Amino acid sequence: MSEQTILRSVAVPNEHGGWSITLEPVVLGLIVAPTVSGFALGAAALLAFIARTPLKIVLVDRWRGRRIERTRLATQVVVMELVALAALVTVAIVTAQAAFWWPLVVAAPLIAVELWHDARSRSRRLVPELAGSVGVASVAAAIALAGGESTGVAAGLWIVVGTRSIATVPFIRVQLLRFKEQPHATWQSDLAQFAAVAVAAAGVALGVVPVPAALAIAGLGLFELVAVRRPPRPAAVLGAQQVVLGLTVVLITGLSVVAP
Repeated sequence: MSEQTILRSVAVPNEHGGWSITLEPVVLGLIVAPTVSGFALGAAALLAFIARTPLKIVLVDRWRGRRIERTRLATQVVVMELVALAALVTVAIVTAQAAFWWPLVVAAPLIAVELWHDARSRSRRLVPELAGSVGVASVAAAIALAGGESTGVAAGLWIVVGTRSIATVPFIRVQLLRFKEQPHATWQSDLAQFAAVAVAAAGVALGVVPVPAALAIAGLGLFELVAVRRPPRPAAVLGAQQVVLGLTVVLITGLSVVAP
């Protein structure tokens, strides 16, 4: 295998759904608070997602006590990306209108759970996938805070994007298993839909989640309750559907905040 091929394998994420999970909170945050600090945080979030690929390789190889060519290349790539990430965060700090740290601090244990599973080659399990996606959703709150929005608005954005992930991650897992004709538990997807709607409704009751956003989550849940009982779709079709559904939730939420 050539060095270029190895470099591509350690530097380019192969988790296609991760792009959407990362970009949705970024887009939502920027709809609500389109500032320089927000764009810097959004770019940092995207870079962090990209850096997770070489970081996971380094962690796995260290856990297994080996150092091969891909380990060396992955280490070089992740160091460069982390330096760039630090620069973006510095820009965000300098240009922010207010402190934006608390969502990232609260989300840190969730990201740590994901990385712990990454190091042990268990990242495809439900717990790390949920922890990572809900943790990444905190970026929407951080962008809003950096742009001067209130804590309530920031919390509401995190709740909406987080509940979108809570509903969708188990649904996608069940659908992929169904498509491969492997054992699956439909109830896990159903439970996730009811949990997401309950969390969104609690956000409305607390006055931090706009009603249209909660209705969007309910619509997502209804779609996935029905879809999980219909013939399963290939991964590419599922991915395209989720991009459309995710952007719909993001746009409805963002517009309901900026133009209530």
